[in-house]
Amino acid sequence: MSRGGFCPLLLLLILAREVQAQVENRVIFLPGTFQNVSVSQNETVQAVVSRITPDVAYVTLQFHTQHRNATLSYARIPGQGTSLTAVDSGLLSALQPSQASLSLFLSSPDEDTVAGTGVILPYSSTDPVPGACNTEFTLDIDPNVYIRYNLYETTIRFAPANLGYERGEAPPACDQSTAANTRWRLQYDVYQYFLPENDLSERSLFSGIQAVADIQGMMKNGKRVMTLLSSDRTVALFNSIPGQGVIYSVIVRDPLMNSSASYVPVHTYACSFASTLDGCTTLGKISTKMFFTIAGLAGLFVCFFGHRFFKCELFCMGFSFGTFFFFVLITRTTDLHYDICLALSAVIGVVGGVLLVMSWWRWGSVMACIVVIGLMLGFLVASTVLFTPLGDLDVLRRSDAVFWVTFCSIMIIVPLFFVRWPREGNIVTCGAVGAYAVILAVNAYIYTSLSFITLNILKRFLNNNFSAVFTDVPFQAIDYSMITVWVVLGVGGIVVQLYRERTRPFFPPSPYLMWLQERERRKTNVLDPSHHFAPLPNRLLARVRQLTKRMEPAGEHTPLLL
Repeated sequence: MSRGGFCPLLLLLILAREVQAQVENRVIFLPGTFQNVSVSQNETVQAVVSRITPDVAYVTLQFHTQHRNATLSYARIPGQGTSLTAVDSGLLSALQPSQASLSLFLSSPDEDTVAGTGVILPYSSTDPVPGACNTEFTLDIDPNVYIRYNLYETTIRFAPANLGYERGEAPPACDQSTAANTRWRLQYDVYQYFLPENDLSERSLFSGIQAVADIQGMMKNGKRVMTLLSSDRTVALFNSIPGQGVIYSVIVRDPLMNSSASYVPVHTYACSFASTLDGCTTLGKISTKMFFTIAGLAGLFVCFFGHRFFKCELFCMGFSFGTFFFFVLITRTTDLHYDICLALSAVIGVVGGVLLVMSWWRWGSVMACIVVIGLMLGFLVASTVLFTPLGDLDVLRRSDAVFWVTFCSIMIIVPLFFVRWPREGNIVTCGAVGAYAVILAVNAYIYTSLSFITLNILKRFLNNNFSAVFTDVPFQAIDYSMITVWVVLGVGGIVVQLYRERTRPFFPPSPYLMWLQERERRKTNVLDPSHHFAPLPNRLLARVRQLTKRMEPAGEHTPLLL
């Protein structure tokens, strides 16, 4: 074959291969049916939507991966304003008259294979158009929910919607007026759906996405946490729960037409899968695990033996109080690393525990120590009360002053009962606080929502904007198990200590006061043999002489006659 005939044949083979590759990289989507798609490196997958009925005015294609970015675009080559790269991405396509199919494109922006699940959702002309009045993000019509998180809070943002319209018609104006026939009548319901606890698998995420991707699924399985009007900012804040998968979505409603549409759901674990030091799979820091393991062991001891070993209990309570207070102080006033803050707080906590013990040892004021112990129980009771749905009341959530007045009132009321029943109050504190320390130790290894009873208060101390955050947490099987453990340990410790201490004095006497009394007694009672003891320096000197002096033989060793 000649060189001139070989080149056209080679060109035809290349073109045929490209066409074949395009056919192979084609995925057919049916409206409302989920499709799993895998996008290889340097590959573009054509998502073809077919069998679109005439009553559909627009469709949204959403594609979800667990933690790798995927690019969804209107054209084969992604461009600015015509594509979106994200973990949860979606595009909205308004249909033309007689249009029954369309194509969108998926690609991997990184040098990795991306696997995810996608779905096409159709909407009629009476349904609102999510993100059609977008002025903030890059897409002209942006149905996506954008998410951002830190240690304290998770923020979601989305573009306002517009009223629906027929195929081929011009969309209604967004901001010409605020009359009832404009988009200002629309309302936005923000939903939250928790994935199974301690489950970071891709299968769990995809099952959750499929359960809440459309309107009916989210309304059935999710929890509506707030409703925004068109005059409100399209922003919502939530409590960050590192390691816990959460799906957020927004459903826009048209009350006049009794219709609705769903934005593209977005998910987060409030942690990074890419981090090797403190990622989702290695979430607990070693310092945190060590700290709470020791705290859990001390809490178990206090739960059953705290009142019996009063000095140990005082040290543990003083340590907890000092550590918490100074961790907040150091974190708010410095930029030190977390491990350094925790170590410094623990050292100061030891000093606090020693000071509390020494104050009782020196002055013997039981009530002063009981007040500190009562405040510890009051802190736990107040935190528990505000951990319930009461903590999400608007009057408490939006006003720091009301929140802290309520918190401090509950915290101060609890020690008042200790004035009348000091021993019983002290034993109850040992049981409740000691058992909760065990729960925190378990949380260092297995996630449980009960840790947020006190963690939410700590976050509110450390973050000035935490008052705007919804503090909902999942309550699943592991949490009910931990509640059972907490109750059993607490009640068991209280019952055991009440039974064991029923015949003992209410509180042990102060060692220093006992020493003073003993010294006075030796001075005044000449018949007491201890009165004739030589002073301590003389006794030590005599002992040293005995050790250094050579012993002489005593001769015969005959027993004395009785």
